[in-house]
Amino acid sequence: MSERILLVEDDPRLAEMLCEYLGQAGFSVTVAPLGTTALERLAEADYDAVVLDLMLPDMDGLDVCRQLRAKADTPVLMLTARGEPIDRIVGLELGADDYLPKPFEPRELLARVRAILRRRSRATGPGEKPLTFGRLEIDTAAHVVRLDGEACELTGYQFNLLVTLAKNAGRVLSRDALLDAVKGEQLESFDRSIDVHISRIRAAIEDNPKKPRRVITVRGSGYVFAKAQD
Repeated sequence: MSERILLVEDDPRLAEMLCEYLGQAGFSVTVAPLGTTALERLAEADYDAVVLDLMLPDMDGLDVCRQLRAKADTPVLMLTARGEPIDRIVGLELGADDYLPKPFEPRELLARVRAILRRRSRATGPGEKPLTFGRLEIDTAAHVVRLDGEACELTGYQFNLLVTLAKNAGRVLSRDALLDAVKGEQLESFDRSIDVHISRIRAAIEDNPKKPRRVITVRGSGYVFAKAQD
């Protein structure tokens, strides 16, 4: 069965071209030209990923991302022509998994869609035991993180980033190492995207995100996941 993509794009020529290109790659693509239409489609059916233009005629794509993320963890690839780092940061903070600036090559969009889907479906053994660190449990089979038994809200990208850190507990990982481990292929990446995702992870799993005790910054080197936790 083809993986389903919701393409939120108001430019009919670009939407038609991407539909054809992604369709030839084996995806089933549904187009939503408006933010409101996209939210209706998401309420009606499940999609494997969303390709979301930030500049829509009826509402800001960031608002679409915010409303989507409040209800589901469907992977989101943002398309932005704004070019401002703050837009990318806000999008990542709202839960987008990746971004692609316009103009772009369809081949790169396809590569990024495949990358976020691969991260989402990365195989974990059905009998694999959850990773437990004190009050924090990372269930790789169920793809869920719990703190004191309560599920934490993380995107698929953030979950895989946390798993990478946890499986290397006690070892300092550079930003480049984390990007390579989580993306799985060399693609252009926003320089500080890892920092934004780490911030979201901390907001979800730390008792005090401003004074983290689980995911710790090592200045000039990267991040380390603490082995000993309460």
